[in-house]
Amino acid sequence: MPRPLVLIGAGELALIACEYFEHDGGRDVAAFSVDRDYLAQPTLAGRTVVPFDELEVSYPPADYDAFVAIPASQLNRLRTRFYLEARRKGYRLASYVSSRAFVWRNAEIGENCFIFENNVIQPFVRIGNNCILWSGNHVGHRTVVRDHVFVASHAVISGYCDIGESSFIGVNSAFNDGVKIAPDNVIGAGALVTRDTEAGRVYVGSPARAVPDRSSFDVRL
Repeated sequence: MPRPLVLIGAGELALIACEYFEHDGGRDVAAFSVDRDYLAQPTLAGRTVVPFDELEVSYPPADYDAFVAIPASQLNRLRTRFYLEARRKGYRLASYVSSRAFVWRNAEIGENCFIFENNVIQPFVRIGNNCILWSGNHVGHRTVVRDHVFVASHAVISGYCDIGESSFIGVNSAFNDGVKIAPDNVIGAGALVTRDTEAGRVYVGSPARAVPDRSSFDVRL
């Protein structure tokens, strides 16, 4: 039997993750956890909210798994920080793949990933650790999605693409075959990416172009 789960986070994504894990993922959610400074209430959805610095005392990693339920805040940096800290505490990081997603048999999905319904993940795809794919995306054959990426809904990522670490992929964006997205990119909603990108940039439009003099780290997500 799967071990009970602690969700790190107490916002909307954490509540959504609780629903999916319990009602489709076969996992029992035991508690939530947040930084002590952001502990606004002692319970959430009928479960205890534990300060993160005490998590391993109340819910030891020998008995509980964890999932970091934090969205793309700070260009995925906040989720990444808690993911790495949870690993250092000794937690095994769970992933969720919707029963309504299509994942080909040899696709690889890392730890602390959340794959919503109606995603199509084709043969030989590799999805790294700590990635979130919201509903309705297409990830084409042989594509690599690097660690700490957030893909919003209905993106079409063609075959042989490489999505760079810590990037944010906006809703309804599309990518030609073989495109390489550099690390720390923000790809705007509806963008059509036809060529390789540069690290730390924001891309919008069809065909997509980098926004002049704007860093991806300046975008509020």
